Amino acid sequence: MPTPTVVLVHGAFADASSFAALVPELFAAGLDVRVPAVPNRSLVGDAAYIASVVSHIDGPVLLVGHSYGGAVITVAGTADNVVGLVYLAGYALEEGESLGELQGGFPDSPLAEALVYTPFPQAGGEDGTDVSVDVARFPEIFAADVDPDLARILAVSQRPLAGAAFGEAAPAAAWKTKPAWGIVSSSDHTINPDVERFGYQRAGMTTVEIDSSHLVMLAHPKEVAEVIRTAIETIGA
Repeated sequence: MPTPTVVLVHGAFADASSFAALVPELFAAGLDVRVPAVPNRSLVGDAAYIASVVSHIDGPVLLVGHSYGGAVITVAGTADNVVGLVYLAGYALEEGESLGELQGGFPDSPLAEALVYTPFPQAGGEDGTDVSVDVARFPEIFAADVDPDLARILAVSQRPLAGAAFGEAAPAAAWKTKPAWGIVSSSDHTINPDVERFGYQRAGMTTVEIDSSHLVMLAHPKEVAEVIRTAIETIGA
């Protein structure tokens, strides 16, 4: 099998730049990489968009999803040319399960009290609600072990998630039919690490724990790249 193209899928409150430290590590390993911008408007819609990106890539694809991006690849990963999934401090939903349902089974993280809700216009309908993180609290909650100057930049350049996405049920769970790996950020203050562990264990994933903030791929890019390389080597074996 040809070496898969690695497609990195960012999560809520972040954008493609959250992979800036990881991409050079993957390039150094000789891997082809794509980092699309996720709309962050709805789980089903975002997954359909990522699936469309994947469909235009010749050959196999390894989907890597961070945080909410884990929920996105759970659905988008059913695409025929996706050969594996890697979750980075991510949500591994069950078919028919929403983000709110999975997260609701565990104590809240510090994120819950730092969320900001802002209306945004929607064509032909009522306003939607954007969810973001309080700018002042973003560094401690999202990026505690990232360079403080960079964390401040990330705080003011968030890509919000539409609130409706939290209640949407996943119409599919690709980990049921595709091999999957999961990284738990054990010092995560954005997602309760037990939410990550539960989803990964339920899916029967190979799991690695890294003592990291939520932005594990910025704080520990070499370790994350190693998990991705292991996944590719295992798939090709």
